[in-house]
Amino acid sequence: MTEPLFRFCDVSLGSRVVDLSLAIEPGIITMITGPSGAGKSSLLRLANGLERPDAGEVLFRGEPVSSLAPRPHRRMVALVFQQPVMFAGSVADNLAAAHPTRSPLELLEQAGLDGSFAAREAKELSGGEKQRVALARSLGTNPDVLLLDEPTSALDDASGALIEASTQAFVEAGGTVVWVSHDTAQVQRIAQRVVTMDGGAAT
Repeated sequence: MTEPLFRFCDVSLGSRVVDLSLAIEPGIITMITGPSGAGKSSLLRLANGLERPDAGEVLFRGEPVSSLAPRPHRRMVALVFQQPVMFAGSVADNLAAAHPTRSPLELLEQAGLDGSFAAREAKELSGGEKQRVALARSLGTNPDVLLLDEPTSALDDASGALIEASTQAFVEAGGTVVWVSHDTAQVQRIAQRVVTMDGGAAT
């Protein structure tokens, strides 16, 4: 049996996460669903190390996330926020912040964007374009895991389909995706496992 990639062991974080016990397997797309305020985004932040639990332990490959060096861990376990922040400068500058030697054109292509985006000012992009640049930037760190917080909620169907295709290709290449989504059709379309959260706990 495959060892879980993440294990949440009786984890609590304020009222957002309550006695959460959950294992997340490697090499698949796990979709996290549930009502607003159920603790879904907090789960991602705990996995990435941006939040520390008040009680319990989050393990990554058997090691407590709290004991891991934050920067290397966050490059390995990349979090794409629902409203990503663009750094000052061009799209190419933003991608170079993740990996200065990787081709921005290659990263843009992985996120379903044309290479002409490299020269554009990052802060002038539309919401959907920023989402895809944020995904490309995260892919630039060569992560093992992508944590995605509603990455397609503000996108049209065509843009959303491009992000879905990019993440499916990432998993086919050996990666793992943990994706928060309210979109029932999307969950049915791409999830390989579904975790429902409610009141800070998972089922």
